[in-house]
Amino acid sequence: MLKKNFKRKDLAEAISKKIGLSKNFSLSFVDNFFNILIEDIIKSKKIKISTFGTFDVINKRERIGRNPKTKVETKITSRKVVRFKPSPIFKNKINNKDES
Repeated sequence: MLKKNFKRKDLAEAISKKIGLSKNFSLSFVDNFFNILIEDIIKSKKIKISTFGTFDVINKRERIGRNPKTKVETKITSRKVVRFKPSPIFKNKINNKDES
């Protein structure tokens, strides 16, 4: 199975075709959308987009990790990561249980 990455450019092109906006404007729209999303996640630590899902920032503690190939243990530093939890409506659409 060939894995295809969905890029910002692909999203902008889809918006351009669906709505009829220029490709440059669509790409600018996508860039601005993601910038606003990132800024709000940094500021409020949690964003809920209705019928899509929730993004939230969680803190990972420092831990010991192991390289599976060489078996060498190393310290993995503490860090913040963004977690996404899809909404039930999103999950149902993915599983072809459309509730519309």
